[in-house]
Amino acid sequence: MVSSITLKLINRRGTVSHEIALGLIALALAVAVFYVDAFTEIESAIAVLYVIVLLLAAEILTRIGTTLLAIVSIILTLFAYFYSHGFEENVPAQLRLAVSLAAITITCALILRNETARVGLIEANLHLRDSETRYRYIFEHSRIALWERDYSAVRSFLMSLKAEGVSDLKDYYRTNPGVIVACTGLIRTIAANDAAMELLGHMTDGLHSRTMRRYIAPDDDTFLDLMDAIFCGERHFEGKGNLITENGESRLVIMSMSFPEDPSAFNRVVVGMVDITQREMMQKALREAQDELARASRAATVGTLSASLAHELNQPLGAIVVNAQTLLRWLNREPPDLAAVRRSAERIIRDSQRASEIIHNTRSMLTQGDRTPEQVDLETLIEETRALMEHDFQRDMVEFDVSPAETPLAVKAIRIELQQVLINLVTNAVQAMRETAIDRRKILVSLGRKDDIFVSLSVRDFGPGISEEAMAKLFTPFFTTKPSGMGMGLSICRSTLEARGGQLIAGNHPEGGAIFEMIIPIEDDHDQH
Repeated sequence: MVSSITLKLINRRGTVSHEIALGLIALALAVAVFYVDAFTEIESAIAVLYVIVLLLAAEILTRIGTTLLAIVSIILTLFAYFYSHGFEENVPAQLRLAVSLAAITITCALILRNETARVGLIEANLHLRDSETRYRYIFEHSRIALWERDYSAVRSFLMSLKAEGVSDLKDYYRTNPGVIVACTGLIRTIAANDAAMELLGHMTDGLHSRTMRRYIAPDDDTFLDLMDAIFCGERHFEGKGNLITENGESRLVIMSMSFPEDPSAFNRVVVGMVDITQREMMQKALREAQDELARASRAATVGTLSASLAHELNQPLGAIVVNAQTLLRWLNREPPDLAAVRRSAERIIRDSQRASEIIHNTRSMLTQGDRTPEQVDLETLIEETRALMEHDFQRDMVEFDVSPAETPLAVKAIRIELQQVLINLVTNAVQAMRETAIDRRKILVSLGRKDDIFVSLSVRDFGPGISEEAMAKLFTPFFTTKPSGMGMGLSICRSTLEARGGQLIAGNHPEGGAIFEMIIPIEDDHDQH
């Protein structure tokens, strides 16, 4: 530390001594030039020698000092001229005066311009040094693996191949696989940061003595793509490849670099690599989890459809059983009541056809089959539903009333879907009133136009209504308040209507009981599209 300070003091003293010496020499020369120019008979442009005074003093003077010295030199030159020649006309002397003044002025201007250029050069060098320092700091401390490599030799080699007539490097590689080994040996590593050393494994001898082929996976084509990018004159390269670390582990990396436009700048190309091994492993695990989820979803879908089918078939199959039992009773009479038998047989046929339609509808959903919408008269649909559920109404002593619309209403829809929804809602209403007094067991179905696009079909019961807790989960699959229920009916009803552009809204009527409103589009939403 002491020796360093001493050395600085010695350098400083040496600089001061040099400046004093230049100043004395310039002063002495200026005095000599003035004396010879003013007080001797020499007929020559002696004042031109002030240029030497300016050049000597420029090293120790500022811009203002140099300008003042030039002005003083001009004044001295004019004083010497008028002292020696007065105001008489002397053309040769005037020419010498003009040459001297021009030389002093031009020299001062050149000195000032050079000083400006020198200051600019110093500032540029300082900026360049700062930039280099920042670059080096970023390079060394970046968590991205960075290399500085010399690709000039490999570029020259590839350009020589192009000059020999090679137009497709990849095609050339198929018959000359050794070209990549040759290219690898021509690449020289100039520098590598800590992240690069960590990526490949910590090495005691560094990377400078290593060939990168040692770290490239044998079956990796990324390096060939890189050479092809240089061969084709591309300005940027990015590729995904595998590296083999010092301990033999495989790392998947993204390699990126930009090539300079100037071929001479290929001696310093920055190469960046990002390790994406963990990311790829996570994505692979995510894809496997998604596949597993898809399999589970398919299994759940099958279970849901099975539950849905069982729920939908329960009503017509139950009706078939009841009507068959009724038919047997009529046959066992003496004599058999054939008219009643016929009515029971007709009801069995009707319920069987409805069960068949439910199965056909479910199959169409599974196979994405074509189910063509048709014009459905809603009042007729309600009356058909009343007939289908007549046995349920009689068994539970439920009154079924319809409040028709002012004008007949028809919608374009799939009949079996609307009937399934309506039967579900009516069945739920019947079951909800089993604990209600017999004189209050009533279902009221109302029909009306909601607006120009939708009609409303509501089903109201006079049971206990829907609790707040049940309302929040009412349409959730497998949620039920019935001891033997599956919780699929309302979920299926809502999804059926929503699939066709409609809605199913549930609530409690102000005068008691629950009310479900079917919002049905007049034109089938799927048919419009």
